[in-house]
Amino acid sequence: MRKFFHEFKEFAMRGSVIDLAVGVIIGGAFQKIVNSLVTNVISPIIGLFAKSNFDNLSADFMGVSVKYGAFITEFINFIIMAFVIFLMIKLLNGLRNIHRKDEAEEAPTTKKCPFCMSEININATRCPHCTSILETEDNTEHTEDIEDAEIVSE
Repeated sequence: MRKFFHEFKEFAMRGSVIDLAVGVIIGGAFQKIVNSLVTNVISPIIGLFAKSNFDNLSADFMGVSVKYGAFITEFINFIIMAFVIFLMIKLLNGLRNIHRKDEAEEAPTTKKCPFCMSEININATRCPHCTSILETEDNTEHTEDIEDAEIVSE
């Protein structure tokens, strides 16, 4: 039994579980704020057009009362919560991508040899693996001179 409580304590004290618990508590508190906004502000404004309390709108269908006003209120709650969560995730992804852009802007230090496809230094003029002469801006003229010399010698 002691081992069980020790394992539970380790599980509960991990950072991700605590973060999740804090998120659930904040989400519950935020849900109460959204419910209050919809019930006390948005529903009465919409109720002005319906000429009654929006939550009490209902229709009788074969002796059963269908409370569509309460459903619409809950739907509005859902839309507001979904929109706020979308904005929060978008903000967090934007902050995460700012850091990634800094990493992505680093200049490459290697390139692939077009002949043997080995990873080589970006400044290399000759592949250390297959010894092929690599074309760069500096040695393009030199490579053409070598090719002309080979044609003449044949």
